[in-house]
Amino acid sequence: MSEPGKSLLSSPTSSGGQPAGSDTYKGWLYKWTNYLKGYQRRWFVLSNGLLSYYRTQAEMAHTCRGTISLTTAHIEVGDACHLVLTSGGRSYHLKATSDGESQRWVSALQQAKANASHMMHQSDDSGDEAPVPQPDRALTQGALKTLASKLDDLSTCNELIGKHGAALQRSLSELEDLRTATDGTDKLKTVNERATLFRITSNAMINACRDFLDVAETHSRRWQRALQYEREQRHHLEETIEQLAKQHNSLERAWREAPNGGDGTQEGDASDENEDTEFFDAMEDSPAFITDSGSNNVQLRRVRRSRIPNKPNYSLNLWSIMKNCIGKELSKIPMPVNFNEPLSMLQRLTEDLEYSDLLDRAARCESSLEQMCLVAAFSVSSYSTTIHRTAKPFNPLLGETYELDRLDDFGYRSICEQVSHHPPAAAHHVTSQRGWTLWQEITIDSKFRGKYISVMPLGCIHLQFHSSGNHYVWGKVTSTVHNIIVGKLWIDQSGDIEIVNHRTKDTCHLKFVPYSYFSRDLSRKVTGVVADSEGTAHHILSGTWDDKMESAKIVESSRGCGGSEGKQKTLYQTLQPKVLWKKYPLPENAENMHFFSSLALTLNEPEEGVAPTDSRLRPDQRLMEAGLWDEANAHKQRLEERQRLERRKREAQATQGFQPLWFERRTDDSTGDSTYVYRGGYWEAKDRQDWSQCPEIF
Repeated sequence: MSEPGKSLLSSPTSSGGQPAGSDTYKGWLYKWTNYLKGYQRRWFVLSNGLLSYYRTQAEMAHTCRGTISLTTAHIEVGDACHLVLTSGGRSYHLKATSDGESQRWVSALQQAKANASHMMHQSDDSGDEAPVPQPDRALTQGALKTLASKLDDLSTCNELIGKHGAALQRSLSELEDLRTATDGTDKLKTVNERATLFRITSNAMINACRDFLDVAETHSRRWQRALQYEREQRHHLEETIEQLAKQHNSLERAWREAPNGGDGTQEGDASDENEDTEFFDAMEDSPAFITDSGSNNVQLRRVRRSRIPNKPNYSLNLWSIMKNCIGKELSKIPMPVNFNEPLSMLQRLTEDLEYSDLLDRAARCESSLEQMCLVAAFSVSSYSTTIHRTAKPFNPLLGETYELDRLDDFGYRSICEQVSHHPPAAAHHVTSQRGWTLWQEITIDSKFRGKYISVMPLGCIHLQFHSSGNHYVWGKVTSTVHNIIVGKLWIDQSGDIEIVNHRTKDTCHLKFVPYSYFSRDLSRKVTGVVADSEGTAHHILSGTWDDKMESAKIVESSRGCGGSEGKQKTLYQTLQPKVLWKKYPLPENAENMHFFSSLALTLNEPEEGVAPTDSRLRPDQRLMEAGLWDEANAHKQRLEERQRLERRKREAQATQGFQPLWFERRTDDSTGDSTYVYRGGYWEAKDRQDWSQCPEIF
């Protein structure tokens, strides 16, 4: 028999892990959290058929980060010390520090699963009147199963005591029959009485334990109600704090956008992201939401990510790759992901909507000329994100798409599709609930000139306001990346943009002044004039494409002298200028995250329900964002070879060629140009989750 006070099951032997088969197994494992944080070191405790984890050992006293039941869990063992636990729709991706440690954990988990399954079949589960949240229910049932397990151990002891006691009594009875001495008989009777009392006592102990279990079952619902109330109170407090943080952020943004506000803003003060803030891992496995109580109807709103993994420090000689490509089109040069950023060209095109609030304001304008000023500011704002973005986006595969549904916070949703590969062309359509629709088809023509790369977007951007019917059309300027061979890369924008309102014939001419070492002008300068259909100037625009734009209303104009080639210059007298647009400060640590803006950080965030052709699902781009550049290059080469094979198949079959799924070519009524426009059906297909039409491109 066991020594008094010892459990029939072995107890933990150390804090760093125990042999398989022990009642409790503890130790450090690495748990996958998300693409932003990757694997994080966590303290795991395996006990009573439940695997729980904590951020530190000290947290065991007050905060459990998550629990998974092994009763119905599936244990999958991978290579390189990896293992995956799946139960009830939840999965833990774990990694041990060594093969030996991994084997010990697997053995302990399998043994615990077997014990939990055996215990489940033996226990009588009466059920509760109402459903209980899974984590709390698992903890409560675990406690009851622990008591039931101990009761089984005690029942085993009772059976042994009963058997040995009965045998002892039979032996003593036989001795009593053989012995006739009075003293011997008295002693044997005393021993017999003590054996009987021992069995009675053991029965009483069993009954007391059974009563304890009944009491625990009776009070479990009361405990559950108390835990549920505390859980709801904590969740309500978290929602309230997040709501206050959102309101603070909205007020801060509104202050920066105000005409007289934001001029004295310091970038360091504008940050509302705390570097030291830590969040529960349990919240990392599912999307986070905040509440918006601006109306009587409380709506859940998703909180978008604000960080991506830091860019690895890879060194590569660009000249060794590009020295034989001078004069060629950039899209035809096979480039490793080392020169990319983890976004596709479709996502970069969608990033033009960073300052969509300018169009929301323009939709409320009664004056078409003032509306033109805001449209011009919007056209300039799309270049502000490029000041530090010298890496190239991924060339989309033919048929690749990208959606951005921001109806809940920005009021618009956007869909892009790659409609041509040579030359690369993308079609884009945006519809806003705040009074405007934007569509464009952009073809990229790029040349490598030896010292610099020129990127020339061809095509037109169309913008129409619903209430007035004003239809604006404009193009894009040339982007140039300098110092390709030697020195630090830097980017410049140069050229002219002519914005035309085809309903009123108002115009705006914007000039992006190219950088010149000998010029005394402000770097990255943009100037413009807004004129009516008669050619009369009404507003002067000025600013820089990387910071802000201002407009000044003209009150008087006169002819001056000193123009070039004998032409007279026009002198304007204006009112005090007003700020139309000011760039948002970059997020903290942006220099290690490809200099992405707040919107850009969210563009490649995984999203449920998107089309299988969506850029978020592109494996080489996803791996590059995670910092796995070697694996990304291998996938990139595979995808490009597959695309070339598909093109050769189409050419061999002499078919009509590639036909976009969501866009079709039409002639624009206002401009007379042929362009790709949205044919409809994408969002309806998403609602039905019917993607049977989509090609398999990844």
